[in-house]
Amino acid sequence: MYQEQEHVQCLIIGSGPAGYTAAIYAARADLKPVLYTGIVPGGQLTQTTDVENFPGYPEGIMGPAMMEDFRKQAERFGTQIRFGYVTSVDFSATPHKVVIDEIKVITADTVIIATGATAKWLGLPSEQKYNGFGVSACAVCDGFFFKNQEVAIVGAGDTAAEEATYLAKLCSKVHMLVRRDEFRASKAMQQRVLNTENIVIHYNTETQEIVGDGLNVTGVRVVNNQTQEEKVIDVSGFFVAIGHNPNTDIFKGWLDMDETGYLITKSDSTQTNIEGVFACGDAQDKIFRQAITAAGTGCMAALEAERYLAAKEFETAE
Repeated sequence: MYQEQEHVQCLIIGSGPAGYTAAIYAARADLKPVLYTGIVPGGQLTQTTDVENFPGYPEGIMGPAMMEDFRKQAERFGTQIRFGYVTSVDFSATPHKVVIDEIKVITADTVIIATGATAKWLGLPSEQKYNGFGVSACAVCDGFFFKNQEVAIVGAGDTAAEEATYLAKLCSKVHMLVRRDEFRASKAMQQRVLNTENIVIHYNTETQEIVGDGLNVTGVRVVNNQTQEEKVIDVSGFFVAIGHNPNTDIFKGWLDMDETGYLITKSDSTQTNIEGVFACGDAQDKIFRQAITAAGTGCMAALEAERYLAAKEFETAE
C-alpha cells in the first residue's frame, strides 16, 4: 500500500517551458494544477547559458534565470509546484493514477505530460566541462554565438546534416566529424551538405577530447579510426548532433509512441491515445525542439485539458 493518496483536477509532469506554460494556462483556467518538477527542475534550459531567441528577452537571458521566471509566473496564478519524480502510471481507468517517488499516489482527471527529452552526449569529461562554454547540443539555439568562427559538429544523420548546413550560414567553416566512411542521413540531406562549400567532412573520424583554455573551447582532438592518425582541429564551438532520448519510458505500454520513444498525439492536438492525457514539448516534438515551440504546445495542452473537463462536466449535468 502507498503511504499517501491525493486527487487533483490537473496534474502536470515536467517543469521545462512546456510544463510551466501549461501550468500558467491551467491555473488561470482555475484547474488548480499540481506540477511535479522531475529530477531536473526547469529541464534542459537549466543546463544552457545564454538564451537569445526567446521573445520578450531583448538582451537575452541565462537559461536557469529564464526557468525561474517561468516558475514564478506559474506560482503567481496558484500552481502547486512540487519536487518529485513520477515512477509509474496506470491509465487503465479514470481518474488516471500516477505514482510519485514510489510512495504517493495521485489520481488526476487530466494529466499533462511535459517530461522533455535528453540530448545524447559522447560521454567525454571535456564535453561536460565545456558544456555551455563552446559545447552545445543545439545549433539553432547557440549557432549565433559563433558567427564568422570555425566550429565542429559530430554526427552523421539527418539532424547532424541539417544542423551543419544551418551552422554553415553563420560560421566561416564547419568541420563535420563522421565516424564511418558514409552518412546515415537521407540522400537529399547528404547532397545539401556536400554542396555547401564551407562544410569540411572528416570521415572515419572520432572525437577523443574537446580542447580548451579552461574557460572556452579552442579545439577538438580527433583520431582517424582507419589510420589511427591524431590531430587537433582549431575550433571555438563544438556541436553534438547524435540524437535525443525522449523521457517517456514510464509511459511505455500505455501511450502510443514512435520507434524512438516520442509520444504520438492526434493531428493538430496534444491529445494522446488515452482520453484526458495530453503530451507537449520535447516529449512529443522531435522536429523543432525549441523552448518557444515547447511553450506553445504547453499552452495547447492546458487549453485542451480545460475543454475536456468542461465537456465532461456538461455530460454529467445532462
